[in-house]
Amino acid sequence: MAFAPDGRLWELEHGPKGGDELNLIEPGKNYGWPLVSYATNYNGVPIPSPDTRSDLTKPVIYWTPVIAPGNLVFYNGSMFSQWKGSALAGGLASMSITRIVFDGKGGAKPAERWDVGHRVRDIEVAPDGALWMLEDSRTGGVFRVTPK
Repeated sequence: MAFAPDGRLWELEHGPKGGDELNLIEPGKNYGWPLVSYATNYNGVPIPSPDTRSDLTKPVIYWTPVIAPGNLVFYNGSMFSQWKGSALAGGLASMSITRIVFDGKGGAKPAERWDVGHRVRDIEVAPDGALWMLEDSRTGGVFRVTPK
């Protein structure tokens, strides 16, 4: 979970076999799991689509195939100034970083995705605006990401 610069709370979650989600968290809303998902159970049993339940809140974004999210962080640095207000999501299975942009009205969409060749457990913004990327592996690794 992470707070956007406008104070809204966003949550990134693993789906079952498919259907990783980005949700805007609002009081009193039910986000559906395990009643609905844009995915199937690991045992192959289908899960009803969120489109079948108007009483449940649909995800703002969902990924199938999955990214297997590591974390979500909002970028507020100066090194990548064009990303201010965007969020970055680490991907474990996808071995990627996904940049997400927001419309200020509760909507969002993936903007860019970079394959980095590492299971990305965590991304943080360094004081100078660079990114710190934490690799999820047996030997692990911490990478400093800067513009070319």
